[in-house]
Amino acid sequence: MAREKIPRQAMPEQKPEIRRHNFNEVPFGYSPELAKIEASRCITCKKPKCVEGCPVEIDIPGFIGLIKEGQFEAAARKIKETNALPAVCGRVCPQEEQCEALCVIGVKDQPVAIGRLERFAADWEREKGTVEIPEIPPATGKRVAVVGSGPAGLVVAGDLALMGHKVTIFEALHKPGGVLVYGIPEFRLPKAIVLSEVEYVKSLGVELLCDMVIGRVITVDELLEEEGFDAVFLGTGAGLPYFMNIPGENLNGVYSANEYLTRSNLMKAYSFPEADTPMIESKRVAVLGGGNVAMDSARTALRLGAEEVNIVYRRSRNEMPARIEEVHHAEEEGVIFNLLTNPVRFIGDEEGWVKGTELLKMELGEPDASGRRRPVPISGSEYIMDVDTVVVAIGNGANPLVPQTTEGLDTNKWGNILAHPVTGMTSKPRVWAGGDIVIGAATVILAMGAGKGAARSIHNYLINGGPWNWKEEPRTEKAEA
Repeated sequence: MAREKIPRQAMPEQKPEIRRHNFNEVPFGYSPELAKIEASRCITCKKPKCVEGCPVEIDIPGFIGLIKEGQFEAAARKIKETNALPAVCGRVCPQEEQCEALCVIGVKDQPVAIGRLERFAADWEREKGTVEIPEIPPATGKRVAVVGSGPAGLVVAGDLALMGHKVTIFEALHKPGGVLVYGIPEFRLPKAIVLSEVEYVKSLGVELLCDMVIGRVITVDELLEEEGFDAVFLGTGAGLPYFMNIPGENLNGVYSANEYLTRSNLMKAYSFPEADTPMIESKRVAVLGGGNVAMDSARTALRLGAEEVNIVYRRSRNEMPARIEEVHHAEEEGVIFNLLTNPVRFIGDEEGWVKGTELLKMELGEPDASGRRRPVPISGSEYIMDVDTVVVAIGNGANPLVPQTTEGLDTNKWGNILAHPVTGMTSKPRVWAGGDIVIGAATVILAMGAGKGAARSIHNYLINGGPWNWKEEPRTEKAEA
């Protein structure tokens, strides 16, 4: 079959009527045969644009070519030259907006399934037990503290360890992984996968300390001045949930998506009483928002036994920020989409529990600052939706604890740490930051890209010294890694 005639290979997955009742991962992944067929669609461009779209700089044609030849372990190692978390990226990164969006094949056909192939290679290496630890260079004698073990922190730690620095990660929760463990459901990202990726980073010589709330147990200044760290990277994420500030928001049964998902993902409420966290029992659920977190919340509600789950989103499907794949899976599983609809108040019963929400129909007006058409209320279109649970998934703000306890660390009006967009340098010398704490709630891969840039800058600064150019263009020279 001619290369251009080979269709993009679909991943086998659980049927919707089965998967909506369990927390097992939805796609099964490629078989070796499917992976080789999909890899054969790549034309190995001389100047691959797909690499330009990868925040962690993976040699995409290189690893796909190895899969095409059946060299699966070599493909995984090729990816790990620049990405320590390939099994995570292959599952949750929006490849359709990044590497795959620039695939030449995608001009006339569907792009090569880069993310699915990355997942395949990573899974093959892990399942075969052939994970190889790269050679660690001689120690530089420099010590780096990484605050937060989410995607940005893990990348910084792994990259710096491979440059010869001694790295310690400080994680506030009792398990590492950040948003990968508390925010993304098991059916989309199994926690065993996250643990495996964390263990790989630890195998590079990284020390990991959990239950360490920086800003409470110890401050950033104490890490630098008393504990002897030469540099600190802040990757504390965006863990402060936003609410709508409408009447009834304090009723019982109204949750932030952070709490709702954390109870299920990190604390395993779905396995109660084996786990200590009681399950939220619901019959009619409304999830407010149109992003990936809203889809995760809605699909979780189904699996927790809800009879009806509604997405309430004030714009149309075209403006919905969630990945197309996540919206598709939610629809297949029976989630109801109430588009161009916005809540104006929540209604409670005599015992203080939510029993309904008043909704208002919207229409699209002129584009706003985000470039999306602004939703405009339709007067007189109010109606009541009966619910017993509401999940507010309209975004998160920066975790305020570290900025509040760190003198000389500048933030913007939303509380995000100000940092150089490439190097991650902040207003405080020897302190870098990246990921959601800087740019606001975004994607895993953007946080990882920020971590990679910060690691390069930290290494350069520790080896070559100042000046501290946190507002200027980054230095062009690179230290030998």
